[in-house]
Amino acid sequence: MGERIAVFSDVHGNTTALEAVYQDSIKQKVDKYWFLGDLFSPGPGAQDLWDLFKQINPEICIRGNWDDLFLNALRGVVDTDRTSLVYISKLAQTLSERLDANEVTSTIKKWPIREETRVRDIRVGLTHNLPDLNYGQALYPTEKQRNFNELFDGNQNLDLAIYAHVHHPLMRYSSDEQFVLNPGSVGQPFFAWDKFQKDMRAEYLILEIDEYGIQETSFRKVYYNRDLEYKRAEMANLPYLDIYKLQLVTGKVHTHDHELMKKINDERGYLKDVIKFNEKVRKKDKEKSK
Repeated sequence: MGERIAVFSDVHGNTTALEAVYQDSIKQKVDKYWFLGDLFSPGPGAQDLWDLFKQINPEICIRGNWDDLFLNALRGVVDTDRTSLVYISKLAQTLSERLDANEVTSTIKKWPIREETRVRDIRVGLTHNLPDLNYGQALYPTEKQRNFNELFDGNQNLDLAIYAHVHHPLMRYSSDEQFVLNPGSVGQPFFAWDKFQKDMRAEYLILEIDEYGIQETSFRKVYYNRDLEYKRAEMANLPYLDIYKLQLVTGKVHTHDHELMKKINDERGYLKDVIKFNEKVRKKDKEKSK
């Protein structure tokens, strides 16, 4: 028997989906966990999600772009002229009221955006996106081969690169035929092809490595109760609740639908809330520095 590793990412606040993945991983007898970023938002998961995450206790944690955005939002340093950042900031503001924000932020700050490890004789690079950039669409599955070569960053010592961020399960190779994997998304599976988008089961990857090499790559899809997840969002009085419901029903996200987000932010006073919150945080930080 080799080492069995559950690799998961892009939970995006969906506690119900992560619960299902965790229970499935126990049945699959995994030995340890690797997390590749984006734990919170836009779903309602807060202290309940953090407590579950600590129970899972990943051996390696990578900091994703939404993790950075969460940290920046709580520091009050986001650009309120960008509707998507107002959206993320309003979510982060209310999220911080429902968890131990000091513990969470101090922990996430320590997560790197890249990590290298070794399992048996297989050398693995772990990132959220590119090794030096945890955002952007350079590694969307239909992008150019040379982009995926960048996962190895000229490092011929790596045998395998695993990244996240694009919410697509993926298996391919570098130009030198080093192995590339993506576990998909726990909380926000995405496909442009409509038939596949209808399948919104939670996604993760089981990787087994034995004395001969990579023995198994198992892309898991796990059913979870989306009605329960929506009820949790209702109970949390989640901002943008209607947008989250639409995501749970259709799989479509609206983070970058600037016209819709501007309309919602203006009508519901979210822009004013975020500006006020930012001013309050900056004033508090300024007083501390005196």
